[in-house]
Amino acid sequence: MSDIVRLTVDVQLVEVPADASVAAAIAVLGRPFRRSRNGMPREPLCGMGVCFECRVRIDGVAQMRACMTPVRDGMEVRTDD
Repeated sequence: MSDIVRLTVDVQLVEVPADASVAAAIAVLGRPFRRSRNGMPREPLCGMGVCFECRVRIDGVAQMRACMTPVRDGMEVRTDD
């Protein structure tokens, strides 16, 4: 078993430790998770699934909480950025 997981975030390859969350993988890239209605970048606030600010699309499933989802090899993540 590898200690590094490779996944894509908005078609950009990212490598993170196998025990990381999807939120950590997005943070490595330094990009917003989504944008507000007026275009302001949004980021996670709580890191424990309560605020829902980290919602992304994972492998085609919308509204997934990135902070609560562990990474896995080959995962495809889409933010709305």
